[in-house]
Order: sequence, then C-alpha cells, then structure tokens
Amino acid sequence: MKNFLFLFVAIIFEIIATSALKKSQEFTKLLPSIITVIGYCGAFYFLSFAIRTIPVGFAYAIWSGVGIVLITAIGAIFFKEIPDLPAIIGLSLIVIGVVVINVFSKTTAH
Repeated sequence: MKNFLFLFVAIIFEIIATSALKKSQEFTKLLPSIITVIGYCGAFYFLSFAIRTIPVGFAYAIWSGVGIVLITAIGAIFFKEIPDLPAIIGLSLIVIGVVVINVFSKTTAH
C-alpha cells in the first residue's frame, strides 16, 4: 500500500510541474520554470519508489491516466481550456482503461 502512496505523490508532483510548465511561458519565467524542473524531478523520484513493487506498465498507466484527467480539469478551471465532446470521450476512455487494468489484469500488484 505504501507504494501506491508513492505513486500518488508522484502524480501530485507531475500535476504541479505541468501546471507550472504552462505558466513558465517556454521557460522564460524563472519561478514557474524552477517549479517545473523540481516538480518533474520529484515526480520521477517518487515514481521510482512506486515501481519497486508495482509493475512499471501498471504504475505508468495510473500515473499518466490520472495525470491527464487532473491536468485537463486544472486547465479547464485555471486556464479556461474547456475540453470539447471528443476530448471528454477520449478522457473517459482513458479512465475506463485504467479501471480495466486495475480491476481485471493479473499483472497488477493486488
């Protein structure tokens, strides 16, 4: 269970880094650029702990799937980047894929 906590922390770092990346304006703004670099370093650091026992494909599917959905929500709320219907359908398919992997795959760390 501790490794899923590491995965959750990795996701939080990735979300912070990606949000700061948007604000960095192509790395021309110092503080958001620093937050981006530190955030991605933290994300991969904690992801490395998570994959000690969680299969790498499964961990990455959760990490990227949850990250995509949360970043889309942050984009909609803070950057006024509202997803259209095809984007919402695509995001739904990503969520369904992560759920299918988690519930039905025998390669997951249950």
